Amino acid sequence: MRIGELSRRSGVSIRSLRYYEEQGLLDSDRTGGGHREYEESDLARVGFIQCLFAAGIPSRRLVDLIPFLDAGVATPGMIEHLDDEQARIEQQIAGLTSALTRLAGVRAVAEDSMAGRAPRDCALAASAAAAA
Repeated sequence: MRIGELSRRSGVSIRSLRYYEEQGLLDSDRTGGGHREYEESDLARVGFIQCLFAAGIPSRRLVDLIPFLDAGVATPGMIEHLDDEQARIEQQIAGLTSALTRLAGVRAVAEDSMAGRAPRDCALAASAAAAA
């Protein structure tokens, strides 16, 4: 199938498919006229790539995980990469949770201000928000 059909069937833009190819995530054959040709199995590959992107895995790491599709067997290195990505995402969650708590504290101070009350200390308001 040509790139337009792969794009339509996968829901992934042509530009993204070209990017996947540039990054070594997807291969195509070329016709005599230079058009990209893909196999039916590439549809599943694109789906797997999208799944990994949705999990927050950057393209530089995808290259290490894609061989799993070809061999069908996970390697210790692949598991290590997945563990690293999981730790990275957990760290992001912790940072966002902290930011959310601080935001709740600022909001509590703003509510006090709007209600004409003496403003609370932001840190105390954040602690109260976290406890609620």
